[in-house]
Amino acid sequence: MSYFIFISIYSQNMTQLTDQYDLEILTHLEKDGRIPFSTIATAMAISNTMVHQRISKMMDLGILKGVKPVLDEKKLGFDWASFTGITLDKDHNSERIIESLKSIPEVTECYYVTGAYTLFVRISAKNHEHMRKILYEKIDNIPGVSKTDSIMELGCAFRRNIGLNI
Repeated sequence: MSYFIFISIYSQNMTQLTDQYDLEILTHLEKDGRIPFSTIATAMAISNTMVHQRISKMMDLGILKGVKPVLDEKKLGFDWASFTGITLDKDHNSERIIESLKSIPEVTECYYVTGAYTLFVRISAKNHEHMRKILYEKIDNIPGVSKTDSIMELGCAFRRNIGLNI
């Protein structure tokens, strides 16, 4: 099982990074989210305590959001995925609709977007019949959803965090 480190870096938080130590720690964690703090400390020639304090600080600031396993959906039997735009009857209902989407485990991501849709979601399904049920029996039945428009995913070319040295 591989792990993916969730790093969310906003320009306002970057100013709160005091030096290159934080960026180097994040670089180590991004390579291996389960790397022991002692290994990072040794590689950087700093103390374990310093690594721990800086990681805690970055978690408190919301820069480092956590370490979670990255699941291989295909190996788990989810062979189909879509990116689906959702049009709402009224955009001010989006929070209620998002809560309904959260209750559908196959909806793995949800974004606010501009343009023709209010929300854009990623859906994982085991096969085309499973995808049809998610779209027509679950999402289309959420009160306030007016229309869905799906694009089938053919595979992920790559997935990564934003570069730390931009």
